[in-house]
Amino acid sequence: MSPEIGYLTRMAEKALALVVRGTDWSETSRIATLFTREFGKVRALAKGGRRLKSNFDVAFDLLSVCSIVFLRKAHGGLDLLTEARMEERFPALRHDLPSLYAGYYVAELLADGTQDYDPHPPLFDAAVEMLRGLSSSETHAAVSAFELVWLRELGYSPRLDACAACGADVLLEGATQALFSPSAGGMVCAECGPSVADRRMISASALGTLRALAGEDGEPAGRPVLPQAVRGEVRQLLGQTVSCVLGRRPRLLGYVDSGMK
Repeated sequence: MSPEIGYLTRMAEKALALVVRGTDWSETSRIATLFTREFGKVRALAKGGRRLKSNFDVAFDLLSVCSIVFLRKAHGGLDLLTEARMEERFPALRHDLPSLYAGYYVAELLADGTQDYDPHPPLFDAAVEMLRGLSSSETHAAVSAFELVWLRELGYSPRLDACAACGADVLLEGATQALFSPSAGGMVCAECGPSVADRRMISASALGTLRALAGEDGEPAGRPVLPQAVRGEVRQLLGQTVSCVLGRRPRLLGYVDSGMK
């Protein structure tokens, strides 16, 4: 049976996509994992995608934004990509190594931490805005803000205002530290803390930074800021939280945080 038959009854779909993974499928074709604004993650076969002259131009460069046209597979499997046109590239990724690592990390979270056809327009927008604004001096702040959007969109936004277990206050007046547990879903009070094995201390200043990065109602405002005094603490805490949700430590996380002072 021809592999085209499964697509014949499907209408062409159009979407704006960020390329988050690509693998060679044959001498002339390529499989692309795309995080689209309209449909979420899409995995599609681009027949002829490795040819110098094709309908796909150079749109399959990792971490490029492209407009795509594809046919959805009727019964699972790979979709069929029929057209891809480059829309945007991010110069910092070609000239700045920390920015490149941050971009690869974003691609890993979108490729491995989201479900097929589960759209999250705010997550797509956050990824593109982060890639546009990357620079060495602000990489860790941008990554941290993106992680919080990723956690929120997946339904795992850490609770930062009260105990995730019982709702009690976690930072009493005059206190300089509190407890945080990735597995519990955020801050935990002194009463609930002993019952979670992965609890860790967090300073009041780091907690304040996390709240500022998340913003009111989970919407960060303005350019993200991550003071150097709490940078290591915040990055470690968010890395553990992302790893807990993903079920493993992201491969690129160590590269993102390497050389951090």
